[in-house]
Amino acid sequence: MKIKAVLNRDGGTFKTTDMQTYCESANRAFAAKGHELDCTIVGGDEIVEALEKAAEAPGIDAVIAGGGDGTISTAAGIAWKSGLPLGVIPAGTMNLFARSLKLPLDIWKVLDVLANAEIADVDIATANGRPFVHQFSAGLHARMVRMRNQMNFASRLGKMRASTSAAFGVMLDPPRFDVVFDMNGDGKSDERPVSAISVSNNPLGDNSLFFADRVDTGKLGVYLAAPLEPTGVGLLAFDIIRGKFKDNDAVTASTADMVRLHFPKHRKGAACVLDGELLRMPADVEIKIHAGELKVLVPQPQPVA
Repeated sequence: MKIKAVLNRDGGTFKTTDMQTYCESANRAFAAKGHELDCTIVGGDEIVEALEKAAEAPGIDAVIAGGGDGTISTAAGIAWKSGLPLGVIPAGTMNLFARSLKLPLDIWKVLDVLANAEIADVDIATANGRPFVHQFSAGLHARMVRMRNQMNFASRLGKMRASTSAAFGVMLDPPRFDVVFDMNGDGKSDERPVSAISVSNNPLGDNSLFFADRVDTGKLGVYLAAPLEPTGVGLLAFDIIRGKFKDNDAVTASTADMVRLHFPKHRKGAACVLDGELLRMPADVEIKIHAGELKVLVPQPQPVA
């Protein structure tokens, strides 16, 4: 295969990595499996253009993206539109999509796995037409991300500390808002007050990081948290940490092929989060699953001993 790799040098682990040495190791790993790899190193502000150029290059059989969850989400959308398989090098803080794909989280070990990978068809979702691989969320998560982004952090550890501090801030002042939702386009809408809503690309697994165990079920995960007081947010946080958030009394979990959300008391400054990126939230959001439309590189099955 002829493969283009685009690596975000500003992404997490790559900030402290000798990128030239890393590319040389990547070239050796892929050459050993008969592939031709062309490696490009760019800054975060150049990543979209570099990924688009890689996907448009003639004769390319696959694209590999290296960076944090934002980089991988962007790359997935570009790969989906181009029809090219995507390989993921997890260099971020959470590496949620890489976890769902069962890839090694070590940036050096993943090279051999990707070089020997097979192509699988998995799901990708869209929110008002914008692709995402993890989740759309509003309420608690969006407020936490907004508070975290107002803090200064220059490292992976610093980001984690800022996230913890923001989480405590949200716990003291949880949001409350109304949402009207229609699932599967059946015309049966329901309105209720909530403190949080999350719609994920495939149902979330029983883990503390909110990632899907599988990304090929063809279903969205839909999660609503009833209005919470500070104590309730604390209990929810405890259940999240132990991977049991779906057992929390305030949480309603379901699945759908499509979800329409309407925020009747929408405020101009309202925000939502899409794959970790804080965005201005529209009054109406349509979220769809696109089953099996994203091609990805996944580990070869291990032989049974």
